[in-house]
Amino acid sequence: MRRMKADRCAGAVGACAVGKTREGGAAHVQYRGVGGGGLHMRSAMRSAARLMAAAVGTGRVAGSGPKRPRPEPAPAPRIGTHDGTFHCDEVLACYLLRLLPRYRDAEVVRTRDPQRLAQCDVVVDVGGEYDPERHRYDHHQRSFAQSMRSLRPDKPWTTKLSSAGLVYCHFGSQILAGLLGQPEDDPVVKVLYDKLYENFVQEIDAIDNGIAQAEGEPRYALTTTLSARVGHLNPRWNDPDQDTEAGFKRAMELVGGEFMDRFDYYHRAWLPARALVEDAIRRRFEVDVSGVVLELPQGGCPWKEHVFSLEQELALPDPLQLVLFPDRSGQWRVQSVPAGPHTFQSRLPLPEPWRGVRDEELSQLTGIPGCVFVHASGFIGGNRTREGALEMARRTLAQRHEGGA
Repeated sequence: MRRMKADRCAGAVGACAVGKTREGGAAHVQYRGVGGGGLHMRSAMRSAARLMAAAVGTGRVAGSGPKRPRPEPAPAPRIGTHDGTFHCDEVLACYLLRLLPRYRDAEVVRTRDPQRLAQCDVVVDVGGEYDPERHRYDHHQRSFAQSMRSLRPDKPWTTKLSSAGLVYCHFGSQILAGLLGQPEDDPVVKVLYDKLYENFVQEIDAIDNGIAQAEGEPRYALTTTLSARVGHLNPRWNDPDQDTEAGFKRAMELVGGEFMDRFDYYHRAWLPARALVEDAIRRRFEVDVSGVVLELPQGGCPWKEHVFSLEQELALPDPLQLVLFPDRSGQWRVQSVPAGPHTFQSRLPLPEPWRGVRDEELSQLTGIPGCVFVHASGFIGGNRTREGALEMARRTLAQRHEGGA
């Protein structure tokens, strides 16, 4: 475990220790807060000691006598991107770069002037070239067709990269390792790298490159994505003031905040949930002989994505169907596993006659005491006790075998 200064964009991030559980389990991460006051005090004391030693050694009071010329400070590095209307991809690219120590104090230069861009240490989303050796990361040229998979064959994603994806592809592991205080090959870094690309950066890549989520006409419009909200920070077409600098800074705050929130969620909530779900899968035959019913010790756990991935990793012979867990009031829920990670359809909804019925009427209909409700779509139901919820699950399985579910 080691200490790390928090980036001014990201806010304070504690140092962490990571230890793996048994094989296949999630990493356990423990944080300690990092304070800067002691560092500043010690630095000031060391500076004062050096001045006193110099004064004693020369017989002069510090500051007297001829002064040596101070060397000129090195110029701050510069991140170049285009001016005018800004988009989510270059905003995120700039924010990510400034999480790196070498670009922490970098100036963001917004211009399309080739001479000014040539003076920048790194250029994103402008310039018409992709050359990682020279730190040029544009994706608009006709020859560009790179995806995460083409640049990193061990990754599955084929979405064309934007400037955000390019920066994340080349620097994402280093950025996450720095935030976690771990080496880049740490398993937690690898898991979070994939998760943040798949569920955060990839969307920005696709939207900037005009790639639709699916074929055909969507049933409704998505107008509140992060990319859309960044777009709304540009001046309106009829605003008298068309300056975009203030809006770009606001966009960096917005995008940076959401990236760090998502990183924190996946690190502190999503990742620990994997161990919980894996343990439930290993104990599933203790819940029901069918082996397709899981029991989680608490509600609110983000279990769905872990179920899909662990079913494949553990090569389960039968897909899981139902999940039991207590809610905050101490009652119990029985919920169907979704048919897929991005669908509202259920693998095994609760029986149709139960749907939309509540309380005593539902208990009489099912013959199960303590029933509370079944949702109108059948994806979830409730009972006052664990035994009642488990019986609802077993009846649902039985009706499936009878062909009545």
